Amino acid sequence: MSREEFTMYDHRRLGRELGLFDTDPLMGAGLPYWLPDGATVRHELEEYVRELERAAGYRHVYSPVLGKRELYEISGHWSHYSDDMFPPMELGAEQVVLRPSLCPHHALIYRSRSHSYRELPLRIAELGGMYRSELSGVLGGLTRVRAIQLNDAHIFCTLDQAVEEARTALALIARAYADLGIRASRYRLSLPGEDVSAEGGKYVADPALWERATALLREVLDGSGVAYESAAGEAAFYGPKIDVQIADAAGREATLSTVQIDFHQPERFDLHYIGADGAKHRPVMVHRSIIGSVERAVAHLLEEHGGAFPPWLAPVQLVVLPVSEAQAAQAYDLVEQARARGLRAEVSVEGSLGARVRAARLVPYQAVIGEREAAADLVAVRLRDGRRVEPLSSAGLLHAVGARVEARGTALWADA
Repeated sequence: MSREEFTMYDHRRLGRELGLFDTDPLMGAGLPYWLPDGATVRHELEEYVRELERAAGYRHVYSPVLGKRELYEISGHWSHYSDDMFPPMELGAEQVVLRPSLCPHHALIYRSRSHSYRELPLRIAELGGMYRSELSGVLGGLTRVRAIQLNDAHIFCTLDQAVEEARTALALIARAYADLGIRASRYRLSLPGEDVSAEGGKYVADPALWERATALLREVLDGSGVAYESAAGEAAFYGPKIDVQIADAAGREATLSTVQIDFHQPERFDLHYIGADGAKHRPVMVHRSIIGSVERAVAHLLEEHGGAFPPWLAPVQLVVLPVSEAQAAQAYDLVEQARARGLRAEVSVEGSLGARVRAARLVPYQAVIGEREAAADLVAVRLRDGRRVEPLSSAGLLHAVGARVEARGTALWADA
């Protein structure tokens, strides 16, 4: 790919050109803000994930972005991950920290109530904020930021349930990728890169834990039928993980989605459930993220689609173009009908028709109303890919567009 082609699909250029996000030196590096159209994309993406999770039996929670330093000492983040955390803040005699991860909070939420084996698997999900103390030199657009909105979930289950829960999580990831038009470049089994029996290293010193979790993740991957590669040095500090890799327009690879099986934090937080025998048992904690961070997901979608989002994600889904002022009233009436149906629609009246069509080139659906269409109470329909559809009534157009949006796929029209 040439430098010009790469620049064309660079999400940083596209994001600013399309008015999706930007940055300001007074807010700080790695802290982008979302403009209205970008906020629309983000909101739709978040709601999609929540609905997908609800249908799969997840319960959603909210947890604070701050935690006491002691919380991260228990979880192991402080001893293994503190270089990537922001410094503690003094609050009287306590130290609090911006969280680098949601899993310790979810472990506490699980621990706050007693649980029976009949409740398991218990699936807890959250779209929550977390913070990483990234160096300025590695920050870039939405792909590497300091404030992250993470699509995260933790499944508390028995050992016998762990493989199936992790396998189902991989299937959810595949479903989301199909709806979003994302292609996985490869699957990676991420393993430690050093001796896991040595205390004080990068990874938790527990060889049995690593061997057990790795064997289960291999079973998950083999049972899912996906090709994968093993990679040393890419594991989380507390255990191995499955990473679903994506590639940008320049071929650079990044992790978007993950699935992990964790024996470490249930032990550290003394989590348990009451089994059928009436005794306490230790649950397994499956970590799972369908789209990873919202920021990285939107960056990848921008580059993957060149700014032409799937219809259900597009900031503007329908633009109505009256040929002259005489058709303006009908155009505004159509937009009101579209908005009443929950569609994101706008009227475009400034400039020549050709200029307006070009300006709306990334909008999935264009409805042109000229003198003949107005007289017959019809609209001429143009699709973003250049196809023209037989003129439709306003009701027919809204039904067709609404059906495509509700389908939440990448196809523009019913016959696509």
